[in-house]
Amino acid sequence: MLEEERASASKRQVPAVTRAIAILRQLAREDEPIGVNPLARALDLVPSTCLHILRVLQDEGLVAFDPDTKRYSIGLGILPLARSAIQRNAFTALVQPRLDELSAQFGVTSIATQLTDPGHMVVVALSHSTLPFRLQVDLGSRFPALISATGRCFAAFNRIGEKRLREEFDRLVWDHPPAYEDWLAQIEETRARGFAVDPGTYISGVTVTAVPLFDASGRMTRSIVAIGISERVQATGVQVLADAMLAMRDDIANMQIGMEN
Repeated sequence: MLEEERASASKRQVPAVTRAIAILRQLAREDEPIGVNPLARALDLVPSTCLHILRVLQDEGLVAFDPDTKRYSIGLGILPLARSAIQRNAFTALVQPRLDELSAQFGVTSIATQLTDPGHMVVVALSHSTLPFRLQVDLGSRFPALISATGRCFAAFNRIGEKRLREEFDRLVWDHPPAYEDWLAQIEETRARGFAVDPGTYISGVTVTAVPLFDASGRMTRSIVAIGISERVQATGVQVLADAMLAMRDDIANMQIGMEN
């Protein structure tokens, strides 16, 4: 038996906690508030069990309930927990001043993202451009791991089965959706050059550049992302911007190694 399997087997299962976490994650994935029955079906739960857990989560402020529609959504009570986690994240402390420098130098909105579950990234650090252009993104914003430039990096540097890759791609929402074959070619290009560019397919008129950061096992679990008006990014030069981001990534990685030694 593998060490991970032994550790998993030694853990005492707490079904109520597992179900509560599953409910919170499902609510976070939903674009609109959802009723008890469809939520229970999505999670393969007995509706009465789902309802009891929802009521407890509502009492704690982690779930919001609309009495008119009888639907539930993720509650604002989750924000202090998320904010506290972000503030205590050593990576956030390392990357924030460098994002500020990147935004000031290139006139882009700079963000750092981190994998929170197998299918989503969350913004853990953010620096807005000083230019009039501002992207509507906040700390804690969550998006599919395979979307835009970060998604090309995620697909390029993690092992994802072909069937799952196609299924996840078909769920993505773009302003100008790329053809699947073109997207696969862009993933190969990302793997070859070490960074990814989304030239306005995700957000029209906006170029997104991303570089991957890796964990100890070599998986991509974080990214540094620059978002700017396409004309300005092209005038600066995508390669120039990417080189600065790659140097920043390497600097952060070296500092993390130094902190661990």
